[in-house]
Amino acid sequence: MGILWFYGVVVVLEAILLLNLSESSHLDSAFPPNFLFGTASSSYQYEGAYLSDGKGLSNWDVFSHIPGKIIDGSTGDVAVDQYHQYREDINLMVSLGVNSYRFSISWARILPKGRFGDVNMAGIHYYNELINALLLKGIQPFITLTHFDLPQELENRYNGFLSSKSQKDFGYYADICFKYFGDRVKFWTTFNEPNYQVMFGYRTGYFPPSRCSSSFGNCTQGNSDEEPFVAAHNIILAHATAVQIYKTKYQEEQGGSIGIVMHCPWFEPISNSTEDKLASERAQAFFSNWFLDPIILGKYPREMVEILGEILPEFSENDKEKLKTGLDFIGINHYTSFYAQDCLYSLCENGRGISKTEGFYLQTQQKNGVPIGQPTEVDWLFNYPEGIEKIVTYIKDRYNNIPMIITENGCGQANNPKLGIKEAIHDVTRVEYLSGYLDSLTTVIRNGADVRGYFLWSLLDNFEWRKGYTQRFGIHYVDYATLERTPKLSATWFKEFIVKHTISKSNM
Repeated sequence: MGILWFYGVVVVLEAILLLNLSESSHLDSAFPPNFLFGTASSSYQYEGAYLSDGKGLSNWDVFSHIPGKIIDGSTGDVAVDQYHQYREDINLMVSLGVNSYRFSISWARILPKGRFGDVNMAGIHYYNELINALLLKGIQPFITLTHFDLPQELENRYNGFLSSKSQKDFGYYADICFKYFGDRVKFWTTFNEPNYQVMFGYRTGYFPPSRCSSSFGNCTQGNSDEEPFVAAHNIILAHATAVQIYKTKYQEEQGGSIGIVMHCPWFEPISNSTEDKLASERAQAFFSNWFLDPIILGKYPREMVEILGEILPEFSENDKEKLKTGLDFIGINHYTSFYAQDCLYSLCENGRGISKTEGFYLQTQQKNGVPIGQPTEVDWLFNYPEGIEKIVTYIKDRYNNIPMIITENGCGQANNPKLGIKEAIHDVTRVEYLSGYLDSLTTVIRNGADVRGYFLWSLLDNFEWRKGYTQRFGIHYVDYATLERTPKLSATWFKEFIVKHTISKSNM
């Protein structure tokens, strides 16, 4: 009797929580018609099948097999096996009521040796099957061409994005994807978070190709003060190459749109001083504007040019012409916010961001010992819902309200093997996080921001890069021994949120 009473109370409390957190979204929806509600994923974190059906090795296949690189010694060899279980996962999407699914293509599954080998038709077949299965259920595929992973062959041949040859390789790969999938795919992005990719890959060595100077990390080769800018330059021009191919060869007939996805935290000045306000501007310049300014405005941010001088590569006249193709929308990955403290005009304690090539600012999430938002079980992620409103407003104002899509937003929890599944799926903190962030997103849309979609990270618990399987970001719990998927409380909440806003739009 006592146990039944306890679980009865839990169910009632959950119902009240879901009702209260969704209250602001009833009937009067801010979300425009045809708004994309979806979940997001990436090939290496989800697919598994790492050597199946002709796939070649990617940089992450190689990196994760190096002892000590992944915190729990795991790899993405199997991940959550979406390669074989995608139909089950699509049924989960249907149960949520989403109308889009963001996933990335494994470059090495399509071109195991880049442009130096044949197209792997088994890989083409897999993605055709996935795309068709999504469309059959009324779910729009939203494709990212590369999400951190590229064929290891390109690293071996010419050091990947440190070579301008990577621009041609990426264009060749993109052309194949547009050719085989573009008749059904209406949303494309070129790169996922290239700002993180170059900072982790070439500054700290935390991600492959694991290059850095000794003062920045534990690497056997690299130059943290130069290589990030070379790699970024080539990625920007690789993006422009792919966009030019799409717009000149495919867009008119296929009718889709193309953009890029940036990691976009919000940087709050740590004080009201002019110096700290300028530091927050430098932080934004050296983080997301680093890529968006050249792509949209045709030049690097003023703050970067002034501080870096000749370290920053120059665009040729041909490059500038290519950059004019721009993009159709900006993908925004936003999870958390930081304080920015000036280190150009003031002395800073040792910390991230105080060097010349990092913009002379100190990045921190505490002010006078108080965190910027509610801490979570993920050390870098604080619940600060105002951040999404502020970063979207900032990007809206800087880039003339180019259409924006929230391509990732979500909250992680530590994987606790001692928790039973009933406790693990009771993710109230994730529901609170999502409710706050979506409420702030609603506000900024009402204030005129042209936001056209929201993708929750993530559909499933999955492989979280260097953290392996020690963190869970999914709204479905995955038993990593059996790969069984179980909806969490957050899945129920997200479903109800979508239903309320869909009903609202249909009644307008």
